Amino acid sequence: MAVHAHPDDEATGTGGVLARYAADGITTIVVTCTDGRCGDGPGGVKPGEPGHDPDAVAATRAAELAISTKILGVTHSEQLGYHDSGMMGWPTNDAPGSFWSTPVPDAAERLAALIRHYQPDVVVTYDENGGYGHPDHIQVHRVTLAAVELVESVPKVYMSTVPRSWMENMGTWAKEAGLEWDEPEEAPPADTPPMGVPDEQITAWVDTTGFSDQKYDALAAHSSQSDGEFFLKMGKEKFAKLMRLETFVRVRDTTGSPLQEDDLFTGLR
Repeated sequence: MAVHAHPDDEATGTGGVLARYAADGITTIVVTCTDGRCGDGPGGVKPGEPGHDPDAVAATRAAELAISTKILGVTHSEQLGYHDSGMMGWPTNDAPGSFWSTPVPDAAERLAALIRHYQPDVVVTYDENGGYGHPDHIQVHRVTLAAVELVESVPKVYMSTVPRSWMENMGTWAKEAGLEWDEPEEAPPADTPPMGVPDEQITAWVDTTGFSDQKYDALAAHSSQSDGEFFLKMGKEKFAKLMRLETFVRVRDTTGSPLQEDDLFTGLR
């Protein structure tokens, strides 16, 4: 079970493992917590701009999610239906029905009900910074860990994240791929958490090379959004080279399997 914040997150962070394990005959479940209504509208129009209809955006993104999960071979797709909270500091953070404003115990109980129903052996969430500080991603981390504590029957829990070195080398890789890359003119504020985690904290490096085309196509299915453009412009060959590994930090294990791992199901089969 991969728990995500918005439609398209399932493709970027876990598209490879979802496709790989589906091909192994493993039941895969994607839980999407928000409706993505703060995403791009037609022509890339942003929330609050003329032409942005949140309900229409949510409907479009739900349709794209259905296509993406089908491409990845996902067995079950569940949507909790909370409103997208937008980026940190947006007024939508505190709007009624937003995921960020929802008490963690309330959302955790809803997710726990799905965990009890599906009985997953592995649950994947985000790291405590939500990867890049998005409030919905941070909330997914909090809600998932709280739900797992309520159920207590999940053998293995992982946080999907990226090695810090990957973030430091992204500009170099982009230029080598012939892509435009603008280095930030100013350093981020001192209190901004860095993206990713130190390489030595990564406990699972999962090779998904054989499933990069599915991951690429799943990301492309979310064509209404501009988030994936950087990766899609690479083309499938370069995308496969850059995105062949998906990395995780193990935060719960009842199997006694040693670290490091190259398979999220080590100790379970």
